[in-house]
Amino acid sequence: MKKQNIVYIALYIVVSLLTVIAIFPFLWIILSSFKSTNELAHHPLALLSKDFTIEYYRQVLFDLGFIKNIRNSLVISLIATLISIVISALGAYGIVRFFPGFGKLMTRFLITTYMFPPILLAIPYTIVIVQLGLMNTWIGLVITYLSFSIPYAVWMLIGFFSTVPIEIEEAAKVDGANRLVIFSKIVLPIVMPGLVATAVYTFINTWNEFLFALLLINTTNKMPISIALYSLNGSEILNWGQMLAASVIIVLPSIVFFMLIQKKISSGLSEGSVK
Repeated sequence: MKKQNIVYIALYIVVSLLTVIAIFPFLWIILSSFKSTNELAHHPLALLSKDFTIEYYRQVLFDLGFIKNIRNSLVISLIATLISIVISALGAYGIVRFFPGFGKLMTRFLITTYMFPPILLAIPYTIVIVQLGLMNTWIGLVITYLSFSIPYAVWMLIGFFSTVPIEIEEAAKVDGANRLVIFSKIVLPIVMPGLVATAVYTFINTWNEFLFALLLINTTNKMPISIALYSLNGSEILNWGQMLAASVIIVLPSIVFFMLIQKKISSGLSEGSVK
């Protein structure tokens, strides 16, 4: 027992050290975003600030107009996530219940779409969006995001819908429920953890996407937050305080959102793995 306790203690120490190493860069960014310009220049590695200030956040949000860019990212991400979940839920349920044999082949085909790096598809996507007349529009950007998020969402939700016993649906049919009622009132509540997990991953991926937003959006008023952050590099003199504050504004919402519903995600992933 003593040896076992020593092993556990050693593992906890190792995990704690790895956790500190993993979160230290982000912690340093947060603490440095509250430093004055003089401290950033002369004491960049110091964790605690002697001259606490929120000036950089005021400059980023109001002077540089990041509030508008945050709104743009929020609208684009929510629309893409909502459409993706609706389409993928219907598609995954149809595959599981109506095409079970074809479902395995289709899931493999869906996964192959992620074998191609995004940069390889940049030119074809740009050409298609231009020909559709959707360049510099949120619609074109959302369509691009859906082409990536829907295959992944369908692949994830197939595992969740496969856990729903067919006997429950047959019992509902006997009671007179039609297919739509069964899907909306019985099946969806059962797979809700999986829907939440899929929606979270879709939202975070859309929120953090950079390449296609850079290619398809060229108006400042329509830019998402990731492109607004990149635009700070274009200035002649890079303001590190603004860069740090903008980085925190971009990353922190995703982390907080993920932490609030991580139990839903973990339960959804564990339920989806059981068939």
